[in-house]
Amino acid sequence: MREVIEQCDSWFRQGEPFALATVVRTWQSSPRPAGAAMAVSATGEVVGSVSGGCVEGAVYELARQVLDTGEPATETYGVQDDSAFAVGLTCGGTIEVFVELIDPRTFPEFPRLASAIKAREPVSTATVVGCDARAGRHLVVNGRSALGSLGPERLNAAVSVQARGFLKSGRTGAIRLGRDGESRNEDLTVFVASFAPPPRMLVFGAIDFAGAMVRIGKFLGYDVTLCDARPVFATSSRFPEADEVIVAWPHEYLSSTPVDARTAICVLTHDPKFDIPLLRTALRTEAAYIGAMGSRRTHEDRMARLRELGTSETDLRRLSSPIGLDLGACTPEETAVSIAAEIIACTWGGTGQRLSSLSAPIHRRRGGDSPVPRPAVPAGHLMRSEP
Repeated sequence: MREVIEQCDSWFRQGEPFALATVVRTWQSSPRPAGAAMAVSATGEVVGSVSGGCVEGAVYELARQVLDTGEPATETYGVQDDSAFAVGLTCGGTIEVFVELIDPRTFPEFPRLASAIKAREPVSTATVVGCDARAGRHLVVNGRSALGSLGPERLNAAVSVQARGFLKSGRTGAIRLGRDGESRNEDLTVFVASFAPPPRMLVFGAIDFAGAMVRIGKFLGYDVTLCDARPVFATSSRFPEADEVIVAWPHEYLSSTPVDARTAICVLTHDPKFDIPLLRTALRTEAAYIGAMGSRRTHEDRMARLRELGTSETDLRRLSSPIGLDLGACTPEETAVSIAAEIIACTWGGTGQRLSSLSAPIHRRRGGDSPVPRPAVPAGHLMRSEP
């Protein structure tokens, strides 16, 4: 939805109805995750994608039908279904797509949702999906309020609680509950799409490798901060792509800035007087990823110093050092790719191996259908070794 929101908001403000198609459930090697969206305007213009090109033609026709009838529709596409195979879902997966008409009558709260998404404010939207008579009703939820209604107040309250939980963890997916919000029944399917602010990447050390790391962090969708204690090196002119450049002792800055379970911390300073207090602080946070650059000799010295300061073995196992996957990287740009690859693998449970050598599904399930996997690449395994 985030990728189509600008055009959808423009259509809405111009009074042009559009059909919004959203992936609400996936199975096996699905091409796009739950929450992927495609919009079709009344004039036939298309933005977004629900399958990376596999079934867009069929979804477009369904969207045109919804625009004509005004009635929401749900369709499942997968290779086991002859008609779905005919339209091209050749990747081996299955997706369920919910298509609804969006205009001031069906979704009066849409401007509030669009405004929050564009302003990077945390917001989630809950939509009744499936064949229920209430399909297409919406509830826009943030940390303080809920706009719209799915039905009885008890249902709205129950969904609001779960939607805020999804928003806090950055999850998107379907929930099943009773028609009046009962947790013991599964009569109603509500799809919750979370639009949390971008995750943070904190890059410490204003060196040439950091410049490449800042660029790839932005490419991956992170809000990137560069921090170094040396004002002559930590400047916006040297790191123009960074969202923020901070001149401060790294551990002091880390102690004062928000760090959550989606944050990636990259320590590139190569200096024990910076590294040790910084890593000691970092390992006390709930950051999703903590990596430190340096040779294996530097790594062993670093581990010994952290143990002397009382850092537990459990915390030390969270440290990815030497940082990155073994790609044979040499240049700053190649090294940034190596580090980014490890962050992705740790976030989504990848192995770091060549796909051609594996038989597991290529597309792992993400979001509300299952919890975020634990890192599959332990510290010290398949890591890049710097000279």
